[in-house]
Amino acid sequence: MIRICSAEDVPKGAAISADVDGVQVAVVHGDDDAFYAVRDECSHAAVALSEGEVEGCTLECWLHGSRFDLRTGEPTGLPATEPVPVYPVEVRDGEIYVSMTPSNGVTR
Repeated sequence: MIRICSAEDVPKGAAISADVDGVQVAVVHGDDDAFYAVRDECSHAAVALSEGEVEGCTLECWLHGSRFDLRTGEPTGLPATEPVPVYPVEVRDGEIYVSMTPSNGVTR
């Protein structure tokens, strides 16, 4: 697990981008109060998901409007059809840690 930031750095309903071992990761504080981490790149167009809107447990790609389920990485609407990698997150002593082994098996 790699320390990313303090949990206070990611307000509820927001996402930040972090470089983790050369991979851009979007760390998201979902509306359910849980923290999530996904590859910070839409599987449809190479744009940063961290710049999109958080709604419930989804993150929207700001360019074309696809939403991705933060728990599974699966797109919930077109134009994206491929999932994004999802990384395990732990919050310890107010700090967010991410494992770079995708929990959904997607590695692209």
